[in-house]
Amino acid sequence: MLVGMPIPRAVAVVVDGPRALVIKRYLKRERLDACVMCEATASPGPECPGHHYAVLVGGHVEEGETPEEAALRELAEETTLEARVDRLLWTGLHNGRPASYYLMTDVTGTPTLSGPEAQEHSPTNSFELLWASPTEFTPLNLHPADIRTPLTQLLRRGGAR
Repeated sequence: MLVGMPIPRAVAVVVDGPRALVIKRYLKRERLDACVMCEATASPGPECPGHHYAVLVGGHVEEGETPEEAALRELAEETTLEARVDRLLWTGLHNGRPASYYLMTDVTGTPTLSGPEAQEHSPTNSFELLWASPTEFTPLNLHPADIRTPLTQLLRRGGAR
């Protein structure tokens, strides 16, 4: 990875019929400058106001790892689910970082919050796994907002190409 370059994000898109697996979040930091969501949403003021939002399962691509490997690792770490990558769905930006979104197939297990998300779960940094349909994307504040349309289209097609 080049010094100064943003760390890429890899995302596991898990579909169950007309729904996608998301992590519902609440994040509040003591200071505005310590909150990635304040920066991403240009929140005003010296204090972080707290943010309710949801994201698809995913995280950093680690050194020596492909984005596909990272998506599978993050899926297992955050949800205990196992799967394989079907295909790259789309690419975009997530808080200024390049992000790759992969459709998962042959998913096994029951989604259970695990890993750092389970360990860091608190009143000011909460994580909740849930299945969301397109009508819930806006009320949940699915982030980044520009994935709502392609995800809705994917769910309407049932994951088909």
